[in-house]
Amino acid sequence: MSLLRLSLMLVVFVDIMGQGLILPIINTLLIDPSSKFLPSDTSHNTREVLYGVLTGIFYLFWFFGAAYISKLSDYIGRKRGIVICLLGALAGYILTIIAIETANFYLLLLGRAISGFTAGNQPIAQAALIDISRDDDERARNMGKVVAASALGLVAGPLIAGLLSDTAILGSYATLQLPFYCAAGLVSLALLLVLVYFHDARLEHRKIDFGLGEVFINLLRVRDRPTIIKLSAVFFFFELGLNSFFIYLNDFAIERFHFSTFQNSLLLTVFGLVMAIASGLLAGPAIARFGKISTVAYTLILMAVSLALFTFNPLPSLSYLLVVPIVLGFAIGYPTLITLFAASVGEDEQGWVMGITIALFTIGSGFIALTGGAMMAIDPRLPFLTGIASYIVALIFVFTLWRQDDVKALD
Repeated sequence: MSLLRLSLMLVVFVDIMGQGLILPIINTLLIDPSSKFLPSDTSHNTREVLYGVLTGIFYLFWFFGAAYISKLSDYIGRKRGIVICLLGALAGYILTIIAIETANFYLLLLGRAISGFTAGNQPIAQAALIDISRDDDERARNMGKVVAASALGLVAGPLIAGLLSDTAILGSYATLQLPFYCAAGLVSLALLLVLVYFHDARLEHRKIDFGLGEVFINLLRVRDRPTIIKLSAVFFFFELGLNSFFIYLNDFAIERFHFSTFQNSLLLTVFGLVMAIASGLLAGPAIARFGKISTVAYTLILMAVSLALFTFNPLPSLSYLLVVPIVLGFAIGYPTLITLFAASVGEDEQGWVMGITIALFTIGSGFIALTGGAMMAIDPRLPFLTGIASYIVALIFVFTLWRQDDVKALD
């Protein structure tokens, strides 16, 4: 692999790695009463609300950044767009380290906001790889490398968080800051490789003729596309169900089973491993056997039942196993939904419709992140029950809206 492609793979890797790395540590900082990050007299309800605000701000800023910076890269070049995102990620990690050192919640909040706004590196790196691909075969190989880098990031993030923060493994060298030093180092390496080896294949820069409101304009275009509205209704609740589980998985494990940072990291590692293995292997055979619409319906049923079992499971060790069918359902259902979106528009609108899916994902994630903290304060199971309800709503839409001819024609 050339150093150019390696630099872009590393960009994707560090982009995906970040979420799995920070969640178990944030849970320890804010939720664990033994943590000294918040004053010892901070109530449990306040801790849950602060966690919701902290995670919600990341997705809120991601909503704007993913749409804005990705499109900006079409105007100022892929390289500049990637550099902006990497600098934002580096700044976010540095602020997080300082915030933990000084026990400053507002610095941590600022770090998450900056990280969220510049979290859109993967689509820019994908576009850069498409730009340098000479033919369809090379494009397919490059996209396969993106999937591989994403899978490695999913697994590496929680592993780095768990191993480098666990005193049982590293002794006195282990701290909650150490994983962020490691992440900052990897981002710095990616930045160096991009600056040295990556040169834009498309050198023509255009005058910027759009603002932050562009993301809302793109969403409004859906009004005149009834098929995309029907797909979006299912996709929104499909993603909401998964993120109700993913965002509050570590929080629930602390509340329910008193998991440590390392145990929570292992939980996310199982999540990442299953996603990495299943996403590339099972979606195609499932679609070939059942068709796209039936595949989505079956995965929704699987995730709803599995999440219910996870929610009421009384055994800590069984949690690792019960994560598997939930992630399996998502790993099969998500690419199936994406193929339906892709089939609903022509080649010239693929970027726009993928932007719609990102917007729906970040809106749903931000909603559950901001409200989930208050739910956790009432009952730790409430975010998961919201996820189960979301899957049921999505299933209802599949059996109603998707029975219409325009959606059936996509199958």
